[in-house]
Amino acid sequence: MERGDHAPLAVFVTDEAPIAGATSVLGEDAAHHMRVRRLDVGATVGLRDGAGHMATGTLVRLSKHAAHVEVGTVSVVAPPRPVHLLVPVADRDRMLWLAEKAAELGCTSWRPVLWRRSRSVSPRGEGVTFLAKVQARMRSALAQSQGAWLPQLFPEATPERAVQAAPEGTRLVLEAGGAPMGADPSMRLGGAITIAVGPEGGLEPEELEALVAAGFAPVSLGGTILRFETAAVVALGVVRAS
Repeated sequence: MERGDHAPLAVFVTDEAPIAGATSVLGEDAAHHMRVRRLDVGATVGLRDGAGHMATGTLVRLSKHAAHVEVGTVSVVAPPRPVHLLVPVADRDRMLWLAEKAAELGCTSWRPVLWRRSRSVSPRGEGVTFLAKVQARMRSALAQSQGAWLPQLFPEATPERAVQAAPEGTRLVLEAGGAPMGADPSMRLGGAITIAVGPEGGLEPEELEALVAAGFAPVSLGGTILRFETAAVVALGVVRAS
């Protein structure tokens, strides 16, 4: 069954950059989704590698364990403005929801931080297995949103390590007492932006002081206290719209 004129293009994420004229082999998950969508040999599909390559191709073989796509056209999309996210180690399901939205909004990197109040959360999202789940959610979100770039994933870190790894540029920490984020003139400047998001209950005073000392400017998102995942999505949206 080929794609109809008004049907959305089915997009799949590959592990390697697609090359025009070559055949990309997709794994069992992609093959399963193709069967669910009733795609058959001859169907046109989209391919993304998460590193800026966008391609269309023709499904030439479909089995239970793999799908073979003959690549046609390939284009390269420049990376969006760098926006790095320091997320709290928190409830697993809520972190996975945020991972999806971060991928849709073009987050550049994802680094979980073990804030002091993160340690009381259970069950919390941490470890190699959980990071693989984050990656899978982001890949799925990229395919559905038909984006071009996946966030770079890092394992959880201490606040000190996360600050040391933050790139130079605009550094922001979401804090209820900060200046309104949309009114910050630095948001309209070039360069990388790093957004630190605290855990449920907020940052400890010492943690906030350390961030400010490292150049993080406190900014707020309005008069209400938002859950960490909501705050992160709103902040990413403000940056992407600026």
